[in-house]
Amino acid sequence: MSDQVLFIDDDASLLAAMERSLRRKFNLKTATGGEAALALMAKDGPFAVVVADMQMPNMDGVQLLQEVQRRYPDTVRLMLTGNADQDTAAEAVNQGHVFQFLTKPCTVEKLIGVLQQGLRQHRLITAERELLEKTLRGSVKILADILSVVDPLSFGRGEALGDYMRVYANSLDLANAWELEIAASLSQIGMVTIPPALSEKSRAGDKLSTLEQEILARVPKAGAELLANIPRLEAVARIVLYQHKHYDGSGLPADAIRGEDIPIGARILKVLMDLLELEAQKMPKAAALALMQQRQGWYDPRVLDATFACFDLSLPALSAKSQGQAITAKELRVGQIVLTDIKTDSGKILTLARSRITPVLLMRLNNIVKFGPIQEPIFIESEGPAPNGSTAQSLGHRKPVFPFPFSCR
Repeated sequence: MSDQVLFIDDDASLLAAMERSLRRKFNLKTATGGEAALALMAKDGPFAVVVADMQMPNMDGVQLLQEVQRRYPDTVRLMLTGNADQDTAAEAVNQGHVFQFLTKPCTVEKLIGVLQQGLRQHRLITAERELLEKTLRGSVKILADILSVVDPLSFGRGEALGDYMRVYANSLDLANAWELEIAASLSQIGMVTIPPALSEKSRAGDKLSTLEQEILARVPKAGAELLANIPRLEAVARIVLYQHKHYDGSGLPADAIRGEDIPIGARILKVLMDLLELEAQKMPKAAALALMQQRQGWYDPRVLDATFACFDLSLPALSAKSQGQAITAKELRVGQIVLTDIKTDSGKILTLARSRITPVLLMRLNNIVKFGPIQEPIFIESEGPAPNGSTAQSLGHRKPVFPFPFSCR
């Protein structure tokens, strides 16, 4: 956790005086002007507290603190100026989102007190965020583990969708990619509410009664309601709710939402979900995308075009025998990615290909092996760097705008 304080002013003599007065009490650095401050923050940051003078050439204090907020939102921002009029103070607070506004001359004692308050505020901010992120990661992991036990096939489908979403988001450098990946990975979480017999009947393609169809239609809503109770997953819940919605407004849920009003994550998820389903039917990716282009009104055209433009950059078709590592069931370990379905000796699928072995899933498979054999060998992804980056996405701040029109990096 940073305890650095950065003091910014265009008056070199004032900065020297601040260093003499404050360096024994604070981990203090100084910068002469906004550009120098941003360069120093990029080089030596993060800083817990930033104090900026209002009147500086090229970049005034409000402009600087706005940029600091954009780049380093956890940094506590203070304004120091000789201009004490109300409009200046309001501009600093409203645009620079400053923690406190100080006027010159400011005594060293008062400045020390304010800096101490700023450091305490920074500790509160970072501690709260760390707690929230640990809670979030833990909640997501628990939900994934529950799904892996209750419905391993839906878990495997979610894992595959998460992989596809990661490739898509990384190719386009999308904003809030962590939300998109979680939404894809947990898109099937509503299946925990479905009786196993109904899940098997649906996958087998058997005729469903009206009641059974209604129950399955409520799966996205059930998943969204589970996720909406977790802090910071409100947007993820909305993506899950609208994952089956068509761009023209048809599909589920049956409401008036259509077009650009459908969450962009849901529009992407719809494309990737249908692509994955067609590939599961042994259709090549290019043929599947071409077929999807013919489905008028189903997809956001820009999302589909971006899939054509960027998706073939990654996720090459894997030959399990040529590119995977053959192991036995006893050699399965947490974190491994299976390249083929894991099946019982009788052919029942326990885990889909591209699933990641979690602690709970490994425990379940070990227990199954105690009562009957599993088909071997099992092919896993060979050890080495995972393509397209780690599966663990940062929960920090990303670019705030979804890029339209799409373009590949």
